[in-house]
Amino acid sequence: MTNIHSNACENDEATVINADASPYKNGHLVDEKQPEVSYPEGGLQAWTTVFAIWLVQFSTFGYTNAYGVFNDYYVRIYMEGKYSSSTVSWVGSTQLWLVMSTGIVTGRLYDLGYFYHLLIGGSITFVFCLFMLSLSQPGQFYQVFLAQGVGIGLGIGLIYVPGIAVVSQYFFRRRTLAMAIVASGSGVGAALQSIMLNKLFQQVGFHTTVRISAGFNAGLLCIGILLARTRLASAPPKDTNLFRHMKVFFREPQYVAVVLGTFFNLMGLFFPTFFLQLNANQKGIMSENLTFYLLPVLNASTVIGRILFPMLVPMFGIFNIVIPSVFICVVLIFCELAVTSAGGYFTIAVLYGVFWGAYIGMFAPMVGSLAKVDSEIGARMGLCFTFNSFGGLIGTPIAGALLTSSYVWWQPTLFAGLGSAAGVICLAASRFWISREKGSQII
Repeated sequence: MTNIHSNACENDEATVINADASPYKNGHLVDEKQPEVSYPEGGLQAWTTVFAIWLVQFSTFGYTNAYGVFNDYYVRIYMEGKYSSSTVSWVGSTQLWLVMSTGIVTGRLYDLGYFYHLLIGGSITFVFCLFMLSLSQPGQFYQVFLAQGVGIGLGIGLIYVPGIAVVSQYFFRRRTLAMAIVASGSGVGAALQSIMLNKLFQQVGFHTTVRISAGFNAGLLCIGILLARTRLASAPPKDTNLFRHMKVFFREPQYVAVVLGTFFNLMGLFFPTFFLQLNANQKGIMSENLTFYLLPVLNASTVIGRILFPMLVPMFGIFNIVIPSVFICVVLIFCELAVTSAGGYFTIAVLYGVFWGAYIGMFAPMVGSLAKVDSEIGARMGLCFTFNSFGGLIGTPIAGALLTSSYVWWQPTLFAGLGSAAGVICLAASRFWISREKGSQII
């Protein structure tokens, strides 16, 4: 049995459940008595780790969510008109794809006890590639693509799944809330870094701006590395065969439906975060200085959704909150076509941020909720993130191609909206199967 470093909170009652042993034998679920594991549900070390990973999310995934600033700057200025919006979008989509797709490897490495190796290695890669991005030259797409799309994406990918999963070692009853707090770091990070990038691009230029952001994020990552602590001793899970996990997981219709649903969601839901600022600038409805605040407002609003809605999960169930949230996002995507004023843009930014934040904040806990035991959380998240990452890879470049050089906005909007709607249908199907299995509507 895995040794436990007990650090239970004095005021919070620990939760004890059966966990850690593989429930599979020869590819089939078996009814074995699992060793008991105690969850502190709080305490100094638990909340310090939550804060540490919050800082990591602020610096890394927050930077990914701020990519809309780069996309607008590249299309209008830095690429000197040599490359289309579709081509430029490959930088952000490749970055997002690597962040998610590396989960198939990092999830298993995390389960095997390599948390610190991944956290430190990913942080070094991320900061190094930021400095490499600062050396890129205007109009040189391949330099930007390699540094930002590939390098930064890989660095963040090494951190993303382990950073979220480590929080699950401290919480069971409060896991969704703890993960949501951690995820809010990327929302705050994206909001503040969007403002910083937009302002510095104007004042000191691209290269100096990227170097400043590299140093700033390096400092935050150092603090995160020093504060983050794993709680369970590093012990290999009894079942480390990834393909066996895949065979078992993909026999579950509810898991398959979630994988498909999140694939379609990532294909469509990133459209506003990539293109809203470009949309506003291109239409010229408001001043450029005011447009710069659209993405910060959207990303800041995600914090509300990331923290508020997870608090409702014990009462309503995670699927019952995620599905309506994504549906509202679909409606708001289509509403972009009708915007004719600055107030309309900011209204969409606020509302989309809230419900997009609810989805992002509960995305990982939703996948983790399908796990039979804790030792497979990393594998389930990693596999799901890997498959749905291809939605993020192709979604925004397709939207950019549909936009064309003439900026025909209804075409990419229709694509993003219908793709996200398909995701809603898949998640609803997963909820149906889980509800039928559990005999409950609180899913």
